[in-house]
Amino acid sequence: MAFVTLVRHGQANGSARDEVGYDRLSELGWQQARWLGAHFRDAGEVFARVYSGTLRRHVETAEAIDADCAGPVVQDARLNELEYFAMAQAFKDQHGEPMPGNREEFVAHLPKLFTAWREGRIEGVTETFDAFETRVGEALREIAEGQGRALVVTSGGLIGMAMRIVLGLDMRALAHMCLAIENTSVHRLQPLPTGLAMTQFNALPHLDLPARARMRSHL
Repeated sequence: MAFVTLVRHGQANGSARDEVGYDRLSELGWQQARWLGAHFRDAGEVFARVYSGTLRRHVETAEAIDADCAGPVVQDARLNELEYFAMAQAFKDQHGEPMPGNREEFVAHLPKLFTAWREGRIEGVTETFDAFETRVGEALREIAEGQGRALVVTSGGLIGMAMRIVLGLDMRALAHMCLAIENTSVHRLQPLPTGLAMTQFNALPHLDLPARARMRSHL
């Protein structure tokens, strides 16, 4: 069993209103990921395996980190994000809940969306809540069972779901966990005989410098 380090992608196109438009790193996102890679190298972090989702922002973040690893990055679609924009639009069309226009509205919107999704009250979604939870759990367990330390580049929703699985979070706590996760933040899971345990959440060692205080981002 191996330690698993989860990293959320760098800042993407936060002004987008659909999945395709959002799915690319901003200049800040590229820089955040490069700084994280430099931190890993300075700290002597060597990974036996590196994984990412197949989304563009995942692939670009893994490229910018350029982790010290003998093999190539393994792309796995099970590590992709939930389709937030499509679900939010369906939630609006079917239940009249407006799309959030700023972070404050997003904070109020996400718990409602997650609850409706889990209860099956959003029709036409490409993936059910249970299916998302299952694929995240299966992917993490498979990676944890591999040999050597693993780095996984993914998205905030998937990391939040990983925390739900590990910590048994309810829906409100899951939504709040997702809202807290910053771009290029580091999260660590330790395999134990009883399952995965969280040993680190939302760490930003590469941005914890006065000169980089304005370089942190959530969207």
